[in-house]
Amino acid sequence: MKALTQTNFNFPGQKSVYHGKVRDVYDINDDLLVMVATDRISAFDVILPKGIPFKGQVLNQIAAKFLDATSDIVPNWKLATPDPMVTVGLKCEGFRVEMIIRGYLTGSAWREYKNGCRELCGVKLPDGMRENEKFPTPIITPTTKADAGHDENISKEEIIAQGIVCKEDYELMEKYTYALFARGTEMAAQKGLILVDTKYEFGKRDGKVYLIDEIHTPDSSRYFYAEGYQEKFEKGEPQKQLSKEFVRQWLIENGFMGKAGQQVPEMTDEYVNSVSDRYIELYEHIVGEKFQKADEHDDLAARIEKNVTDYLNNK
Repeated sequence: MKALTQTNFNFPGQKSVYHGKVRDVYDINDDLLVMVATDRISAFDVILPKGIPFKGQVLNQIAAKFLDATSDIVPNWKLATPDPMVTVGLKCEGFRVEMIIRGYLTGSAWREYKNGCRELCGVKLPDGMRENEKFPTPIITPTTKADAGHDENISKEEIIAQGIVCKEDYELMEKYTYALFARGTEMAAQKGLILVDTKYEFGKRDGKVYLIDEIHTPDSSRYFYAEGYQEKFEKGEPQKQLSKEFVRQWLIENGFMGKAGQQVPEMTDEYVNSVSDRYIELYEHIVGEKFQKADEHDDLAARIEKNVTDYLNNK
């Protein structure tokens, strides 16, 4: 099985390209973006040495479905998916803030809470909560988008006071975030899942706020299985998760957490294929339909180049 780990396209009207951790973003005439979801996989801010077949297709298609399913709530950047691994959309000026919304006390929020923290990003947390407990109402814990290094937690008040986002735009993003999370929660419940936490990114174009990037994918969100949640919670047992947490766990078990001097464990073909299978399983659970593999025998780069070029030339 092939994996697409690098791209170097030259599309009609192309101005520049940005190679992210897992996505390569091509700027077309400062008007459109061609976002290629590669098969690269990252954990602990490190790109792992091997790609995961079909991972890019999984993430791109989940995001496309959720963007379409929420376009009545907030305008979004997506125009088309000319290839299973590509979304083309409007170029927006991104806000330098990620809107993280949490329905449950878990992950980094739980680690801080356990250490005595009772305020997160300006949000006061009640005493006596336990790991994986549901918040009375979802909380927004924004982070600043760092050019390098880790994103930093920040409060709504600091964002507005520092002029990172104006009050009016921030409050609109906040409103959209709650509404998107409510829709995502509802859609997850229909599939026997709990949307635990997720992040949204927004941008502006012609004075209007748009939802940008991917949403509700297992790379940007955490899901629990609804069945067994309560029982596991009461016993203090770990929840069954639907996210890429299983990759992080495998790395930790093999002595890698992205720290200096640590070696990424060997990713055998067998392991790579097992991760590919897990991503396909994630897709089928989250979307609720069978995953259709794009032609495995294609030259992936040639297929993408043709599909995107045809789309741009016919636009």
